[in-house]
Amino acid sequence: MAEAPLLYALIAVLFSFGLVFLLAFRLFLAPSKYVGPPARSAGPDSKQVSVHVLVLGDIGRSPRMTYHALSIAKHGGKVNLIGYLESALHPDLINNENITITPLPLPPQRPSSVPFIIFAPFKVIYQIYHLLILLAYRLSPAQWILVQNPPSIPTLSIASLICYLRNTKLMIDWHNYGWTILSGTRGPNHPLVAISKLYECFFGRLGHFHLTVTAAMARQLRNPPYNIPASKPMIPVHDRPAEIFQPLSSLEKKHKTSREAILVRVIDDKTLLQPLLDRSMRLIVSSTSWTPDEDFSILLSALEKYASSTTALPPILAIITGKGPQKEHYLSCIAALTKEGRLPNVIIKTVFLPFEDYAALLAAADLGICLHMSSSGVDLPMKVVDMFGAGLPVAAYSGYESFGELVKEGVNGKGFETAEELAGVLEGLLGEAGEKELAVLKKGAVREGERRWDEEWDCTVGVALGFVEKKTI
Repeated sequence: MAEAPLLYALIAVLFSFGLVFLLAFRLFLAPSKYVGPPARSAGPDSKQVSVHVLVLGDIGRSPRMTYHALSIAKHGGKVNLIGYLESALHPDLINNENITITPLPLPPQRPSSVPFIIFAPFKVIYQIYHLLILLAYRLSPAQWILVQNPPSIPTLSIASLICYLRNTKLMIDWHNYGWTILSGTRGPNHPLVAISKLYECFFGRLGHFHLTVTAAMARQLRNPPYNIPASKPMIPVHDRPAEIFQPLSSLEKKHKTSREAILVRVIDDKTLLQPLLDRSMRLIVSSTSWTPDEDFSILLSALEKYASSTTALPPILAIITGKGPQKEHYLSCIAALTKEGRLPNVIIKTVFLPFEDYAALLAAADLGICLHMSSSGVDLPMKVVDMFGAGLPVAAYSGYESFGELVKEGVNGKGFETAEELAGVLEGLLGEAGEKELAVLKKGAVREGERRWDEEWDCTVGVALGFVEKKTI
């Protein structure tokens, strides 16, 4: 019992030190708070709206967050677009007076000799430090922080903390779930998967406003394990193509750009131009991030089956765009198949194109291929949206719940789940007998692409941020 007073004294001392630390933090270290007009009340004076758009990734390969920034700026709001600068930016971001590009330092790369479970915490600490310094002290406080999820670690926790400290509102744009992607790469029983799931569900509830890429995702987030309360607004904002993606007919009419001019610009091997122009060779395009959630072997196997078909079929030029971790592996697979003579009437080219050239290439192609496999079952691939914007019909992997929210079977595209099914789609659409069906799908793709990002954004996010009066929609 004699030890009790000592224990109480120790607790009192620790409590006192805690109060002193909190007071010192409040007086000397606490970041400044946002003191402007409250969020969602800017009204017609859109210049009062300020948003930090946070991408813990390459801005150049984050089209949806780029479009958010451009839409805010178009309405007169001020944007700090924060992320890594690894590839070319959308041209409209450059010299935009309402957008400030704030680069994040790239995190260190994991040496092959260091296990993931050891390196991952170090990388997260590195990101936490730079995010805290930037968001708490270097940047002025904003009305909103708009954060992309995933990645959820550490962005959701840091953004939540900064919003609490700086009187800022947090808007989470749910593209997918970080824990399901981690499960796909590390296995469902990996300890970090369970931790990531708990983390994402907890911090996801702290958002003041939620955007989702599909209606199916919005429904799912209201239920366990996420349990985002009904008091928190949630709006599905379907991806829509930006103005840079236009059908060939529009490019020819508005910009005097012909299919021949596009192909001359983007095709390095000039011997392929004539067969492409007279359509004796078909052009297909697939954009990939070369990650495990896109099984590129399905396309390779389908092309191999197409090449070995006993039916007379036109040769194919397959252009694969993008960067990612598995690219070198699949390049070696392509080289082996070609060397062994298993792709006799198929040519595969891998490129990474500037934004304008990629958009033009889609308009000039015959068919788009999407291998995206949704880890959550409720997200949608942005690349298909871009293809529709360019009037390009798609053959897309269809084995997930939200597929039908974008691709309409037989209207603007075709679905597949196996290499055999994809090979059947290629044979059915690219052969002479499939020309009429391909034309029907192309018309459907053009119709689907007519609703543009600005129209979708204005009546959803534009209202939420106070740029657009709801009654005018």
